[in-house]
Amino acid sequence: MSSHREAPEIAKDPVADNTDVYAFVSPDRPETVTLIANYIPLQEPAGGPNFYEFGDDVLYEIHIDNDGDALADITYQFRFETEVRNPDTFLYNTGPITALDSPNWNRRQFYTVTRLEEDGTSKVLGRHLACPPCNIGPLSTPHYEELAKAAIHQLPGGGQVFAGQRNEGFYVDLGAIFDLLDIRPLQNLHLFPRPPQPGVDATKDLNVHSIALQVPKSSLTREGYAAADHKNPRSVIGVWASASRQKVTLHDHEQEPAHTGPWVQVSRLGNPLFNEVIVPLGQKNLWNRLAPKDDAAFVKYVEHPEVARLLPVLYPGVFPHLQALTAPRADLVAILLTGIPAGLIDGFQNFTGSKPADLLRLNVAIPPSSKPNIFGILGGDLAGFPNGRRVFDDVVTIELRAVAGATYPLIDHNYTPDAAVSKLTGGVPPRTNYLKHFPYLATPKSGFDVPAS
Repeated sequence: MSSHREAPEIAKDPVADNTDVYAFVSPDRPETVTLIANYIPLQEPAGGPNFYEFGDDVLYEIHIDNDGDALADITYQFRFETEVRNPDTFLYNTGPITALDSPNWNRRQFYTVTRLEEDGTSKVLGRHLACPPCNIGPLSTPHYEELAKAAIHQLPGGGQVFAGQRNEGFYVDLGAIFDLLDIRPLQNLHLFPRPPQPGVDATKDLNVHSIALQVPKSSLTREGYAAADHKNPRSVIGVWASASRQKVTLHDHEQEPAHTGPWVQVSRLGNPLFNEVIVPLGQKNLWNRLAPKDDAAFVKYVEHPEVARLLPVLYPGVFPHLQALTAPRADLVAILLTGIPAGLIDGFQNFTGSKPADLLRLNVAIPPSSKPNIFGILGGDLAGFPNGRRVFDDVVTIELRAVAGATYPLIDHNYTPDAAVSKLTGGVPPRTNYLKHFPYLATPKSGFDVPAS
């Protein structure tokens, strides 16, 4: 998965598990950028009576680096507060929830949004903003789309924000990928061959909790640059998200836990699949605790990714060119750690400098595509991954093909990718239920419509 349960420790703390990050120029409001950070993976829609919610004891943050030093120049902080209206019932709601202030809704969440500048100054952009409820079913949440729409809040300066449950937007044949890369429908070529069969979209009926923010481009770029020229370095921003907990938690058998001390980062994410697939098992917990500025220690894993070594072993004779490729993967370093410099791809760059850091890099001067391609830049669409990431981008296929050698000709024009590279996929077709407007991820599945597995 993109970053769901990607490290041993964070797998025990799902409320702080940052699962996906998206950053893209808004297709319906191209003067703005949309940033989305998802948390709490693999939510069964029928998971009541204590339905999923953000953690009141977690500091959620979306960070922007606009000068290439892998440090946050702008950070948006989100703190949540849960209010219980009726503590004398076990029910999440005692009747239909028809509005965000419905008296039937017993456990509501609100949040505060704060913008923090590099110099330490901060500004509260919104207080006591309501989240929508989880999508329970047609009796409890009969008009869910309206509830979600009411939970989109306007921010000063032309921005808007949403925090709440959404349908999981990351699509992948999860069972096949983690079953020794038994990629469907290529099982007949595997070391342990089986007849080809269609892939299974493992996450299509699951939900996630999203923090979505849409703000003017000039509020993110260096010196408020208007982003008129894609060649200008000020058009490029680096984005990552994180979750932190306070260092000390005290438990008392008569009271709620008390939290104190400085905030300690427990999860972070920039590019999809970085910690999931690139970082080795023994360093995954460490990676989650470090800041992007410390990512030089992980360059060697990008230069020589394990998946690139496994593919020729698991698919004998299928990837001979990849097997012979032993040079450090400068193409992957550019895609994941530095951005792509000018001159490699016509009309494009999202280079942030030589300092390696796992950031989702977005050139905000590249306009939204009139004909989006789910394979992003690999499909000739400069507005897609790895130029930021849109909700529908097929990042599993893009990264699989890149690791398998599809992007190495950018570095070595004499290299020819193996014929099988174009057949590598995440195993499933893209979703068609994404919204065409903020917050873009689809309405969450309800527990009534999707029985617990």
